[in-house]
Amino acid sequence: MGAGHGHDHAGGRHRWRLAVAFALVAAFFGVELAVGLATGSLALVSDAGHMAADVVALGAALLATTIATRPDGTGRRTYGSYRAEVLASGLTVLVMLGVSAYVVAEAVHRAGRAVEVASGPLLLVGGLGLVVNLACLVLLRGGARESLNVRGAYLEVLADAVGSIGVLLAGLLVALTGSGRWDTAVALAIGVFVAVRALLLGREVLAVLAQHAPRGVDLDAVVDDLERVPGVAEVHDLHVWTLTSGMDVATAHLVVCVGADPQVVLGAAQSALREGHGIDHATLQVEANPARECHAATW
Repeated sequence: MGAGHGHDHAGGRHRWRLAVAFALVAAFFGVELAVGLATGSLALVSDAGHMAADVVALGAALLATTIATRPDGTGRRTYGSYRAEVLASGLTVLVMLGVSAYVVAEAVHRAGRAVEVASGPLLLVGGLGLVVNLACLVLLRGGARESLNVRGAYLEVLADAVGSIGVLLAGLLVALTGSGRWDTAVALAIGVFVAVRALLLGREVLAVLAQHAPRGVDLDAVVDDLERVPGVAEVHDLHVWTLTSGMDVATAHLVVCVGADPQVVLGAAQSALREGHGIDHATLQVEANPARECHAATW
């Protein structure tokens, strides 16, 4: 994908939504972390860590929409800077795993110990966090249907709303029972939830970096559709991978029948990939002579 190509223009139109959501979540993260450390609430600290991951995710989405419209002045970034989003997602995974490890270790350390945690701050901050998350959900919902970046941010905030509900539940249980152990138990649940989400996200990041075929793309179906294009005799050396979220690219060799117009075949093949599989950028090599040996890469 050349640097001159655009990506996710809908995300650019909704950049202001991401910016406002980023500011709200970042501000609340600071409040929640400060209150959590001051009161000794592990549930608040764990949810603040989850918020920190959301800050990174929202920042990555915001950065991606900016990079998508920025031309490359160096001439060396032939695919642009779209992988910045993937690398930022990798950083998010590390943050989430770090938070999860800290919370689980602290929960184990607190096991069997009497912990005093005030229910008031839990209920207040948990309720405020839920309000912030709901506000961000309403804000991002308007662009989630049009932009993949905004949709990803929307899902991140939705998951964090679950953490805020967990904090509210911890505050309610502490208030009803007078036991701070509920704070630890809810924190442990949030820590496990964050770890599972981190592993799932990490698997997606590694799949992109390893250039695996995108999930949902059936390679056999791609080959079948290309071979159905009039004038195509054979398809080989097909490669499909993800450059960044929502941007799949492909390369392939097309052996065309004798007498077929290569330009017509190319246009029809690109349409088949775009309309049938959502692959907008494909580099296709036409081999006009079926009998000629294709010098494919040996690796």
